[in-house]
Amino acid sequence: MSEQDYLKDISEIKTMMSKSSRFISLSGLSGILAGIYALIGAATTYWLVTTYSDGVLYIFHGWVFWTSISVLLLVAFFSAITGVILTTKKAKKNNESIWDSSSRRLLLNFLVPLVVGGIYCLIILSQGRYGQTGGLMLIFYGLALVSASKYSLGDIRYLGYIEVILGLIASYYPGYGFWLWVLGFGIMHIVYGTWMHFKYDRAPS
Repeated sequence: MSEQDYLKDISEIKTMMSKSSRFISLSGLSGILAGIYALIGAATTYWLVTTYSDGVLYIFHGWVFWTSISVLLLVAFFSAITGVILTTKKAKKNNESIWDSSSRRLLLNFLVPLVVGGIYCLIILSQGRYGQTGGLMLIFYGLALVSASKYSLGDIRYLGYIEVILGLIASYYPGYGFWLWVLGFGIMHIVYGTWMHFKYDRAPS
């Protein structure tokens, strides 16, 4: 066996091991669409608050509060549904199972910090500390991405780091929390999703 054949075999073994331990069919396009949904949701919430809360962004009254929460939940719902549909389509194209040990580990490591963060944000909201929620959402979401990156494309951890940093800034400057939320969940998703789309989704076989 020549040295070139030996290196080729090693490369194929590494690829097989990576596929068996990581779920690599995440769709970059789903990230782009999630960012667009976030921008639409942020624009809707901004209009609601500025129109019906006397121009004070952090004061929510009754139906404005619950409508804004509903908008955020719809953003999360459509982002999740879009992600599942596009990821399933990509997995079938790559002859990869959508539900196996690697995807289960990915989902578990993503959901644990995300669910804990979501519950904590609801507690903060119930206490009327609206200015802190944007930063907390970014921090816990970023931690969820970093945790899940061990079982998927490692590149998503960089988005996680960015989200955590933006969340920390938002926590220090709560008056800018809304705009940093828009930057993190909206613009960064579009930028990062575009990069992932061209790096992985449209990469030559």
